[in-house]
Amino acid sequence: MTSLERAVPHVASAEPVAPVRFLLDSWTVAHAEIRKLAHDPTEVLTRAVQPILWLLVFGQVIAQSRVIATGNLSYMDFLTPGVLAQSALFSAIFFGIAVIWERDLGVLHKYLVSPASREALVTGKAVAGGLRALVQTFVVYIVAVLVGIHLRWEIPALVGAALVVVLGAAGFATFSLIVACLVRTRERFMGIGQILTMPLFFASSAIYPIAMMPGWLQVLAHLNPLTYQVDALRALMIDGGPSTYPIALDISVLAVTVVVLVAIASRLYPRLAQ
Repeated sequence: MTSLERAVPHVASAEPVAPVRFLLDSWTVAHAEIRKLAHDPTEVLTRAVQPILWLLVFGQVIAQSRVIATGNLSYMDFLTPGVLAQSALFSAIFFGIAVIWERDLGVLHKYLVSPASREALVTGKAVAGGLRALVQTFVVYIVAVLVGIHLRWEIPALVGAALVVVLGAAGFATFSLIVACLVRTRERFMGIGQILTMPLFFASSAIYPIAMMPGWLQVLAHLNPLTYQVDALRALMIDGGPSTYPIALDISVLAVTVVVLVAIASRLYPRLAQ
């Protein structure tokens, strides 16, 4: 019996008080997902490769070329929050494939017959996707220190950056779950996941300012949750980092996105077992 399977009976044993039951059920699902990461250290190492390459190769080359104007910030300072958001996005957007594996292994059916609500199950998945992204946060901060990025080290800024990463990754992990419920096969999911990541990434302020984009792309960037995640991270991570929007607005957009996507995914989640 896997750790994930052992977690399912615990869901059923939670107290019947609605708010407490919801939190316990959600955390049980999230904890089972986090234990997977703890038992697979190779995944931690592979997650570290992408942000390292972006900061040490792409960022250094573009910084030397001086083709992107970033105001008073150096390009490396400008890029670092975007790399963190991008790394969290790329890992979260493929989170849904694990749900397809759970269906094939029969674990999904165990979840669906438990007393846990669909909303609690999906929320647990979202929380797990968000917490797993903290691995990228740790890696990016280490690399940023090594390359001389001007980081903020105040406790509120660090906590705020972690919260923004978790919220953004939770939203994209839930979006990934929705895609998995619609396509239902690993092969289709991988293809669609590849298609979705690049538009989300390039239609954001992760690697260049919105002002540099053509008008139609600026409209898409303002509708893209990743833009608000990058904006908040830029203000919270970088000493003197600019913020296009108020940080409260950035966090509100991310939180509302998570709530809406969880509501949609909760309706679609049982379809995956059909």
